[in-house]
Amino acid sequence: MFFSPFTTRPCARPLRTPRSRLFPSRSAIAWAVSTALPCVALSAQAQQLPSGQETAGKNLQEMVVTANRIAQPLSDLVADMSIIDAQTIERQGPGSVADVLARVPGIQITRNGGPGTATSVFLRGADSRFTAVYVDGVRMDSQSTGGASWQSIPLALIDRIEVLRGPAAAVYGSDAMGGVVQIFTKKGEGPAQPYAGLGVGSRGTFTAEAGISGGAGGWDYALGLNRSQTDGFNARTVATANPDKDDYRSNAVSGRLGYQINRQHRLEASLLASDVNSGYDISPVDDDRSLNKMYALGLNWQAQWTAQYSTKLQFTQSRDYYETRPSPYQTDTRLQNYLFQNEWRLGVHTLTAALERRDDALTNGGIDRDRHQNALALGYGLNTGPHTVQLNLRRDDDSEFGGKTTGSAAYGYAFATNWRATATVGTAFRVPTLYQRFSEYGDASLRPEKSRNAELGLRWAQGANSFSATAYRNRVTDLINFSSPGSCDSEFGCYANVGKARLEGITLAGTTKLGAFNLHGSVDFQNPRDTENDKLLARRAKRYATLGAETRAAGWTWAADLQTSAKRFDNAANTHVLGGYTLFNLSAQTEIVKDVNLIARINNLADKRYQTARTYATEGRSVYVGVKWMPR
Repeated sequence: MFFSPFTTRPCARPLRTPRSRLFPSRSAIAWAVSTALPCVALSAQAQQLPSGQETAGKNLQEMVVTANRIAQPLSDLVADMSIIDAQTIERQGPGSVADVLARVPGIQITRNGGPGTATSVFLRGADSRFTAVYVDGVRMDSQSTGGASWQSIPLALIDRIEVLRGPAAAVYGSDAMGGVVQIFTKKGEGPAQPYAGLGVGSRGTFTAEAGISGGAGGWDYALGLNRSQTDGFNARTVATANPDKDDYRSNAVSGRLGYQINRQHRLEASLLASDVNSGYDISPVDDDRSLNKMYALGLNWQAQWTAQYSTKLQFTQSRDYYETRPSPYQTDTRLQNYLFQNEWRLGVHTLTAALERRDDALTNGGIDRDRHQNALALGYGLNTGPHTVQLNLRRDDDSEFGGKTTGSAAYGYAFATNWRATATVGTAFRVPTLYQRFSEYGDASLRPEKSRNAELGLRWAQGANSFSATAYRNRVTDLINFSSPGSCDSEFGCYANVGKARLEGITLAGTTKLGAFNLHGSVDFQNPRDTENDKLLARRAKRYATLGAETRAAGWTWAADLQTSAKRFDNAANTHVLGGYTLFNLSAQTEIVKDVNLIARINNLADKRYQTARTYATEGRSVYVGVKWMPR
């Protein structure tokens, strides 16, 4: 496969609508709430539960790090966040990170075929490249396509995921225009705990895993290995594509090693790496192969100098390598980050200051380019009585684009028992990828993409019951689209700052307990629109929802979930319709003998035929059964 602009451009050209108020009209909000409330026994948002098996009050005490890059109780945050726990991830079976994220409020996914194929994650309707992705604090990105290669991140070795909705460039710098996804691998503690597991499923699916974790004498460690494979299915049924099955093979390893020097100082190293080989169809006769390799390496030193003052010194490195065969194409992105973070806690006040450097490098055909960004980030938090304030300011100095300042301000007010209102404003940006600037389709004069976001939130929580509503509007300017020829060497077209978009919507979410059942779910009403052409952004539905239920009966933990989406358009012109769909999934888990758990899962129970990308098939009904030995 050759690397054309059509495989690297954004999923849609941002499109044109009349100017309107900051948020949807009151009548629209009222309609959305009245429509959603009957089914909102709903989601895992902020103070709510991903697994539905704890109380909301207990979950509020969880510590998260993604919102402001420091450890904070979930209850102290103004930010709109979700947490996906280890139990939820394990129930997914041999799925992908994107499959788990698809059950989180505000997220839709698309995939060009089966496992291991190009995957996009749309957070609040923002393009996939507008979500900053971290693995154990290590930044993941591609300087060719833009955004993380979701298909190369191994779900089986992941312990926890934190999702931050809304721009966060004032904390993280370039890229975080739609939000941040932080992925954490397993961490060891206590006596040595080995584990091993095997699983089989439909279409020749096979998984094997093994590992060990623990800690002693100031040391803690975790090591995990995973092998996944499937015969797959014919992902493209068009006449010009090979009718073979598109198989998938993945080998992955994760490791963490920490040493607590004393009560004040800790050293830690982490590694996650994977090697994915999957089939795809371009040629009608060749067995086209897609090879993805990635690794994320992190080293950090945390120091608690006084009761009030702590620091973190971190070095990280990541790689995103992609190759196709037999057609010769290769692209290789390498990132390095250096972070020195300071934190002062003074009563109800929290102050942060960080120095950060990021180096990007891309090798792609005739491209061999690099760049760097230096940044200073400042933060202030206040948590007193019913009031919560979070202010952030960041200055990035790019080696090619000069200085860029971003900021955010958030306020939360607990106006009544169990009730809280929030308001947030912020700016963000993303510098063009090195491919967008220096490939044959590139333009070295491209400007960074920019956005301004505002949102309002309302949250209520009492025991196992919770509800939240968040309305947002994110305006994107200088959007980079693949445009007409002229400014580059290609006769097919060039990248250009020709777009504007408005991403607006309402997310409703909640949890409740109904008898023996824990219920959770969410519903999103959104309008991700190209304001230049007044068209919806491609592959994003205006309405989508999730609903889940869990219970314990007859020694089994039973879970069911529903995902539903309205129709979408596959192209920027809104002429190719992708029909709506509803998926039902079931899982069950039990201990069959001491220390051995069995998990069974059925995905797409009704065998629904649908597409998230035009001419690309999706998997029908699939069954998976796995066993895992983990002595306690």
